Amino acid sequence: MTEMGGYRDRVAQVDLGGGEVNYRGIDDDDAEKYIGARGLGVKYVFDKGPDVDPLGPENRLAFMTGPLTGTQTVMSGRIALVTKSPLTGTVTDSHHGGWSGARLKWAGLDGILLDGASDEPVYLFVEDGDVEVRDASHLWGQGVHDTIDQIGEEVDGKVGRNVSVMAIGQGGENEVRYGCVINEDDRASGRGGTGAVMGAKNVKAVVVKSGTDMPKPADPETFQEGYQQAMGVIRESDVTAPNEGGLSMYGTNVLMNATEEMDGLPTKNAKYTSTEAYHDAEDADVEAERVSGENVRENILVDEPTCHSCPVACKKEVEVNVTHKGQDMNVRTESYEYESAWALGPNSGHSDRDEIAVMLEKCNKLGIDTIEAGNMMAMAMEMSEEGKLEGVGHLDWGDSETMIDLLDEIGHRSSDLGDLLAEGPERVADAKDAHGNKLSVKGQTMAAYDPRCMKGMGIAYATSNRGACHLRGYTPAAEILGIPEKVDPYEWEGKGELTATFQDLHAVSDSFDICKFSAFAEGIEEYVLQYNGMTGKDLSEDELFEAGERIYNLERYYNNLVGFDGADDTLPNRFVEGHPDAIPGTGASEGELVELDQLKAEYYETRDWVDGVVPDEKLEALGIDIGPGTGVSAGDSAAPADD
Repeated sequence: MTEMGGYRDRVAQVDLGGGEVNYRGIDDDDAEKYIGARGLGVKYVFDKGPDVDPLGPENRLAFMTGPLTGTQTVMSGRIALVTKSPLTGTVTDSHHGGWSGARLKWAGLDGILLDGASDEPVYLFVEDGDVEVRDASHLWGQGVHDTIDQIGEEVDGKVGRNVSVMAIGQGGENEVRYGCVINEDDRASGRGGTGAVMGAKNVKAVVVKSGTDMPKPADPETFQEGYQQAMGVIRESDVTAPNEGGLSMYGTNVLMNATEEMDGLPTKNAKYTSTEAYHDAEDADVEAERVSGENVRENILVDEPTCHSCPVACKKEVEVNVTHKGQDMNVRTESYEYESAWALGPNSGHSDRDEIAVMLEKCNKLGIDTIEAGNMMAMAMEMSEEGKLEGVGHLDWGDSETMIDLLDEIGHRSSDLGDLLAEGPERVADAKDAHGNKLSVKGQTMAAYDPRCMKGMGIAYATSNRGACHLRGYTPAAEILGIPEKVDPYEWEGKGELTATFQDLHAVSDSFDICKFSAFAEGIEEYVLQYNGMTGKDLSEDELFEAGERIYNLERYYNNLVGFDGADDTLPNRFVEGHPDAIPGTGASEGELVELDQLKAEYYETRDWVDGVVPDEKLEALGIDIGPGTGVSAGDSAAPADD
């Protein structure tokens, strides 16, 4: 039991096989060590053991808030979904914003743990601290938006006012390995296949009804000091300033032109480092500016909704009219994100702004990850070009019309090609001898930052605990935006330490659970004040950073027990210096490749790891006292074999 402020001290544990719901408090030691949301969720998933089948009933899916979720804290509308990933086999956490996290806290719960699997489709209804398991047979087979509309008619409340719905579509039902969970605001827990796990458990949705019962700080004076300081730096930042900063004006897609100009935008399955280089080499009619945040704002923007307690309003809702195969389509969707627009656009060989919006809407309806879907199609295009998809299908570069239809085929697994691509890059590569065509690490594809241009992003992708990911350690903050200070993006030295610092800081914010974009303005000082003020604790900055380090090491420890080690901390061949399939950067990144061996050595030294494995001495030093230990000593020169 914990009496710290910010917690409800109530977690629902749902036995889906038996239809029973039990409630537990939060162990005070766990709350102090792992904070909440991401950190506490990983601890709860770890409790089920790392050897579970991700799509089996023994895997746990945790919906978790943190001590700052749903409070007055700036950008505190997040929720973490934590599980073992069916895409990567690693532990994974995937967060979304909007209001569902805040409403779960306001409804009296810190989290929900889904165990087992239901024999029939169900959804969970949460109100006043209790969870009810309801029949969802009539909802199975529907897309996300239809599901949310139907539930809105069934519950006593109004979706978007006092009701939130977190649902899966056909992608989750059909266990697409990157199926995701979408809420009523089209905010997605997109990465890692959380929706597929939910589908395997026969859970269609989690529905939360609540008033606005906002947790009060245990130390109001300290909290207000932190809150005012946080608001001050957010207002002053060129990135986050409301109605002025780049993120507020253009959303995440403010980065499209910026990365293009520095030749850091992977294009045509990362064969090139910008659309300009692609155009110059192949006379391709592709231009990053057409899908940029500036272009979107000027031409198709219709609304700028925001999340709980967020003055930045980075979400950009758009409306387009497209003729697809002779049919006029009017689509209104949010949000036109940088990563999604890149994956479904330039990296797939086209820059049709409006057709990308159609694809975004389709992904949201189906409940599939936009980044993974776009990268899978780029992989398929390259494989088609090389004759590796004969007998399965064919996809040409930039064929956006076929891409729109292929998304349905992936979500429904209704064609040979769609069914194959639904399995994710690692399984496609194994099936078709196409390992040279995948842009993935540990089975998850990378994001819209080329590591040949940003060496910190290279080691961040390689060492991310959930597979290639820009959000584990967002080094572009320093390499592009100069936050907290500008570093040379092409220099590898120092990037191991920088990446570890970002990884630990983000583990803290993910466990609070507040938006990572807060880190464009706030730092550990603001985090400590708001955390201490809300909880009543008196942690130092170093102690809070250590909590982030503990969480990151707990995740790595879980993965080590699954069988991952330093051999899995790699990058796609085309990026790596010395690899025979390496493709040097172009333009401003001319000739650049990633010095992966040097980066890994520096990173492991910073982490005190042995070839990617957390030694037992490190676990002991961080107070991680669950599981059997890795059996590796800090004096070992290499990790044990996987057998």
